[in-house]
Amino acid sequence: MHEVLQGLNPEQRAAVTLPPQHALILAGAGSGKTRVLTSRIAWLLETGEAGPHEIMAVTFTNKAAREMASRLAGLLPEALRPGLRRMWVGTFHALANRLLRIHHQAAGLPQMFQILDTADQLSAIKRLLKRLNVSEQTAPPRELLSFINAHKEQGLRPDKVAAESRRAERFLPLWQEYEAQCQREGVVDFAELLLRSDELLARDEALRAHYRARFRHVLVDEFQDTNALQYRWLQRFAADPVTGEAGAFLFCVGDDDQSIYGFRGALARNLMRFEQEFRVQAVIRLERNYRSHGNILAAANAIIAHNRERLGKNLWTEAGEGEPIRVFQAPDDGAEARFVAEEIGNLLREGVSADEIAVLYRANAQSRALEHALLAAGIPYRVHGGQRFFDRAEIKHALAYLRLLLLPDDETAFLRVVNFPPRGIGARTLEALAAQRDGQTDISAAATRLAGRPGAALQGFLQLIERLREQTREVPLPELVERVIAGSGLRTHYAAERDGGDRLENLDELVSAASDFVAQMASEGIEAQGHEMLALFLQHAALESGEQQAEAGQTAVQLMTVHASKGLEFDVVFLTGLEEGLFPHQNSLYADGGVEEERRLMYVAVTRAKKRLYLSWSDIRMLHGQTEYHQPSRFLEEIPPELLLWLNAKRRERKGGDLAPSRVTAVPQSSSGAANGWRSGERVRHPKFGEGVILAVEGAGAHAQASVKFGPEVGVKQLLLSVAPLERL
Repeated sequence: MHEVLQGLNPEQRAAVTLPPQHALILAGAGSGKTRVLTSRIAWLLETGEAGPHEIMAVTFTNKAAREMASRLAGLLPEALRPGLRRMWVGTFHALANRLLRIHHQAAGLPQMFQILDTADQLSAIKRLLKRLNVSEQTAPPRELLSFINAHKEQGLRPDKVAAESRRAERFLPLWQEYEAQCQREGVVDFAELLLRSDELLARDEALRAHYRARFRHVLVDEFQDTNALQYRWLQRFAADPVTGEAGAFLFCVGDDDQSIYGFRGALARNLMRFEQEFRVQAVIRLERNYRSHGNILAAANAIIAHNRERLGKNLWTEAGEGEPIRVFQAPDDGAEARFVAEEIGNLLREGVSADEIAVLYRANAQSRALEHALLAAGIPYRVHGGQRFFDRAEIKHALAYLRLLLLPDDETAFLRVVNFPPRGIGARTLEALAAQRDGQTDISAAATRLAGRPGAALQGFLQLIERLREQTREVPLPELVERVIAGSGLRTHYAAERDGGDRLENLDELVSAASDFVAQMASEGIEAQGHEMLALFLQHAALESGEQQAEAGQTAVQLMTVHASKGLEFDVVFLTGLEEGLFPHQNSLYADGGVEEERRLMYVAVTRAKKRLYLSWSDIRMLHGQTEYHQPSRFLEEIPPELLLWLNAKRRERKGGDLAPSRVTAVPQSSSGAANGWRSGERVRHPKFGEGVILAVEGAGAHAQASVKFGPEVGVKQLLLSVAPLERL
């Protein structure tokens, strides 16, 4: 057997040794797709099917490109390694940049054109607005940036976009001006790299023919994540089976079951489209998994089988069934977080490395309770691919406004939010204010000395703070926080951003954090209202923020969103918040194909686990500062019950004989939403059963009953409210 083929399974070998043709490799999670890609390239080189200069390999990350190059160097004989420098390997943007550098004149660019990263692009947009005398309130820079990039990623220019909304009417002329500015300055943003190179190949037939003749093989990783423009760009190089035009053979590796970036423009249907449009005869499924035990894979297969829009495959392993999947039903999100922390503590004592433990969640906001529990347990953690809750910009903005209610001369807080959201207070105004203060005068007094628009803008901000201060003196802390988030303009600002959903959820979680803090203070016998409680809460937030994540190089539990976990693997995975409205996310329930994408996300989450998987959900969860009762996620129902080990739920027999956790469904109540004054979601105490939460109430008068969820040892009890010795908490 050829050395390159050593250790490959039959399906992998079949993919690696395919004759020249368009091919689609459906590579399931943990099936060795990277090895197949690199082995394919090595096979082409060693058999003489292609030289290094005739191969292009496209990845989605620089890390993947580096890994591919490193593996190739290890696979190839020494004599072939120098030729690797002639091979085009990189991300879509890196390869587009390479093309434009070579043909800069034809692309209408200077030889030394510069690339704008996101921060540079935002700065360029702000300069543009200032030059055109357009206020940032009229055209929020981040919103305009998102508008431009989103359309470019669809392969569109301003003249191809219809002004179908007031927003588009405002933004299209600014986009045209932005393009002219970039052209004058000889700069391109990331979206422009791919769009400009695609347009160049489209209009220059000779150049397109040159590259079609040069590249015999184009290999694409993570093909399910391609958007409309990336698909079109690949077409420029490819042999056309319909017209017979010569070109490269596309070797596309992907997994439609792991297409989870629809919000970025990725199109899962690109795999089906490729199969149909390129008349692909070679569709090879890599279904053997080298990562996870059998029970985990069986759960993943069962979940994803409910999706209709998929090409289909079934993962399997020779590693054995392994442990059952552990399921924990928590009374609330705080209890869920404490369970996770306690279980991790047990695992660490058993010798499991912290680096091999991951805690996944659907929404960033969920990390707050989990971080709190891990800090309390003294367990080092690291937020992968993101920031800790109290370090997030939107949270820092909100806390700065809250601090100004108590300390109007808090300069750090003042400088952070005086122009956020934008209100026309620039650096010159702040310099003039500093000159008036001279390190002595308070901010309010100094502001009154400034004349004209700068002085008026500052006075407006200070009046806003004073108004919020007066409106919140005696209100409960959660309401206080909500009023400040709304009154400051933060909620409106983030609601207008294309990607503002996560930030809004984090702000809502700050309201929930305030509610939890009030409950904590009450349990300690501390009662306060208004600004007095606010002062205590700000101290708490500062202390939580001051606690450090794990040091660099220190082993630590990994916290991350499910999206951030793609491509990673861990011995132990905790998947939290499996509730309807959270996972699947509420927004997906109304979007075309939204639930199917959420199910693919669930599939990705489950397949991150190698040896042990925990699934957890809460009966009630604090959302938007309110206690809400949640049903378990439909994805839990889709897992065969024989694969699950319920850690704390009471069980009942189903008709088919399988065991399932007991469930309580809220019963329709009277028009007042209550029975005898009791409401679902209320926390109560029973002298015998302890603390619990009312899940549902029904009936009236002497016949009114409540379903109350107590602790794991007690479970759900049906109580007659007229006689039950319940006490409100």
